[in-house]
Amino acid sequence: MTTTGKGPAGPGGGSTAPADLPVDGASEAAGSTALHDGPPPGERTDGDTRVPTAVGPTVVDPVAPARGPEERLSSGPVMLGPIRRRVSLTLDGREVRVPEGATILDALHDEGTPEQADTPTICWAPNMDPINACRVCVVEVEGSRALVPSCARQCEDGMAVRTDTEKVKHSRRMVLELLASSVDMDRASADVQRWMDEYGVDAQRYGPPAPPAAAGERDRRHAGHHHAPDGATAATVHQPVKVDNDLYVRDYSRCVLCYKCVNACGSDAQFTFAITAAGRGFDARIATEYDNPLPESACVYCGNCIGVCPTGALISRREYELREAGDWHPEEQTVSTTVCSFCGVGCNLELHVQQNEIVNVTSPADHSVTHGHLCIKGRFGFQHVQNL
Repeated sequence: MTTTGKGPAGPGGGSTAPADLPVDGASEAAGSTALHDGPPPGERTDGDTRVPTAVGPTVVDPVAPARGPEERLSSGPVMLGPIRRRVSLTLDGREVRVPEGATILDALHDEGTPEQADTPTICWAPNMDPINACRVCVVEVEGSRALVPSCARQCEDGMAVRTDTEKVKHSRRMVLELLASSVDMDRASADVQRWMDEYGVDAQRYGPPAPPAAAGERDRRHAGHHHAPDGATAATVHQPVKVDNDLYVRDYSRCVLCYKCVNACGSDAQFTFAITAAGRGFDARIATEYDNPLPESACVYCGNCIGVCPTGALISRREYELREAGDWHPEEQTVSTTVCSFCGVGCNLELHVQQNEIVNVTSPADHSVTHGHLCIKGRFGFQHVQNL
């Protein structure tokens, strides 16, 4: 049977309009696939082993839901993703359009100038939900009483955003200064170090740091009952490094409470919920349940907390030992990408090699399988490679 016009063949199906008449503003002949003689979809003739394909547009591609509307399957149908309207806003006076639901930081990254895209962040990561804790990414929004965190505030139609005002720069500098005055930032990421230089951070103006706490002292403090400062020293979170397992160490003298480790251990990746924030105010800290040692907690040693830590508060045991021995040389390290062989999931691994020895394993944040996260085998199960 021969069908003409647009629509699937079948009883009562199809159109009787001539094939060359315009359909939805374009002639049928301009379509990506032409209907032809043959059985209705779902049927096959003797010797025809082809799998029936969809006819016409499909609302969501079950294999790749994020596929763009301009992409087509090899069989022809257009695969449409979710339809999202676009909103208009101005970034420092320049109008841009972004999908509805995008955050201001998304707009700065996707549509902003290089300077706007370089908005400082500490608690934000592209593979995690917005945490909205560090307040380094604040911007000024017209009509808003206070500065707003760009990582969490969604764009609205007609919104006017200013990213380089004195108020914004002063707030960012103050946040970075307060962090640097109480936390050891010398192992923070290169971007954080650069932003501290660009904003003129001077943590020394708060005075010399107070003496470090004894082992376990900060863990035992009662929430909200801290002593008044003496005014001569800057309050500090410095304390001894916690080394209680063979895989990684916790150096909370470098912790800025960005909560990325908590989210990675929780609903963003691992769903183990072994750690959380305890205490209040300046005594807030990352802790296990009942402050148990890590081996006695719910930790499964996936190391995803290490992967997201921006300040070096969480590092692998091997990196810690090399740093203590003065033999850590990141400038000499090479990175090779491979596929984890422990199971069939297909996680990508980035092997950090120094002096022909694997010293760390990470995963790309934009990898479609891992999104930057790994399990204990992928992140730490590399010693057998080096047992020659």
